[in-house]
Amino acid sequence: MKYMLVKTYSDAAYCSAPLPEWGPEDIAAHIDFQRALGEQLAAAGELVDAQGLAGPEQALIVCSDGSSAPVVTDGPFPETKEFLAGYWVVDVDSPERAIEIAAQASAAPGPGGKPLGEYIEVRQIMSAPAE
Repeated sequence: MKYMLVKTYSDAAYCSAPLPEWGPEDIAAHIDFQRALGEQLAAAGELVDAQGLAGPEQALIVCSDGSSAPVVTDGPFPETKEFLAGYWVVDVDSPERAIEIAAQASAAPGPGGKPLGEYIEVRQIMSAPAE
């Protein structure tokens, strides 16, 4: 079963300071944690893909009616409380394993090395109906 684990730009349970306000050593520790988690999941054969995304200030929203030029709105989007920060796509044997990985990702280190308690959304990737 494939699952997408979604991480947003929002306050975490135990930290409300945005990443750009962290000290360089805290940012490095957080990124090292993310890399190690990706390597661990890849070694277990569970990682399909994982990506961190540029901040919402670099985002574009596109809307089209299919016939005229698309309407493109650029960020930042202050009306948005949450914005996609990154994701993991994992292929695991059970929903419980997807939750276990999400819990591990949620505890990524923040300022001072303390676990962030990030809110990680777990969503099963649906397949197309059988033909």
